[in-house]
Amino acid sequence: QFQLTESGGGLVHAGESLMLSCVARGGGTFKNYAGGWFRQAPGKEREFVAAVGGYTPFYADAVKGRFNIAKDNNRNMVFLQMNDLKPEDTAVYYCVLGVVPGSLSTSYDFWGLGTQVTVSS
Repeated sequence: QFQLTESGGGLVHAGESLMLSCVARGGGTFKNYAGGWFRQAPGKEREFVAAVGGYTPFYADAVKGRFNIAKDNNRNMVFLQMNDLKPEDTAVYYCVLGVVPGSLSTSYDFWGLGTQVTVSS
């Protein structure tokens, strides 16, 4: 029903910022879905980063205070503003959509292919 495409990844130094964008294409009603981000570092399991459903976003403890998620229902987009990046933030970041927001990957029905974020020390 939705195809998700992420962009905005890249290579930055520790302390710098990046903003990831995700555009959703398809025939569904985007505003009815919660948007979120997961990430997966090499050799590690995929982990929850942030999600927003309705008006209240929530974050993993590792990124709280540094990352901000936003959802634009007019443009069918989800954003992740990442500030004060650390080497441990290095991962492939995935955009997701689901009916009910949550921190489990099973909460989400649609996934993008991911965008690489690399933070050098």
